[in-house]
Amino acid sequence: MNKRSMKHAFAFIAKAGICALLAATVVSCNNQGTRPSASVSGGDSTQANGAEQIVYVNIDTLLEKFEYFKDVRSNLEEKAKKAQADLQSRSTAFQREVADYQQKAPTMSAADRQSTEERLARKQDELARHNQNASASFAQEEATENEKLYSRITDYLKKHAKENGYKLVLTYSAANPAVLYADESLEITTEVLTALNAAYTKEKK
Repeated sequence: MNKRSMKHAFAFIAKAGICALLAATVVSCNNQGTRPSASVSGGDSTQANGAEQIVYVNIDTLLEKFEYFKDVRSNLEEKAKKAQADLQSRSTAFQREVADYQQKAPTMSAADRQSTEERLARKQDELARHNQNASASFAQEEATENEKLYSRITDYLKKHAKENGYKLVLTYSAANPAVLYADESLEITTEVLTALNAAYTKEKK
């Protein structure tokens, strides 16, 4: 595995991943008579007025300011750096062994050259397997964290939708614009972000 592949494999959790997961998030709630109105100052406001409500969340803003996401990203970045340093160290050590063999090969017997080459070939295979396993392990952890983040956000949105009478909650992202246009009065990003951060802060205590 070359350095570029390693860097790609150990890329930290990206907004694109969770945006893709959330791109088609639909939150339905039961129709129980007249739906309550909800309003938040600062642009995030909606008014039910008895009509079925469709609102949206700006996922770019949400992930930028969601403390849980920041902590997850920081943790994965640190693990990626350590894993990449370990792989680099192993690769450098192997390259030194190869260079040492190449220097000594002319003075070695045929049997010793064959034995050394076989040993180096096994080490090269072991290094490749280690790199692949490390990349796979990190990718799995990244996927798991994405799922946890997705669940954390959607679980709250389901509850929030039922409390406010929303029938549909969409997401907007500049990188993945599932919503091409929406009136600002339908955005609920601020209230969702405030609630999620409050819950996470309480959870960390």
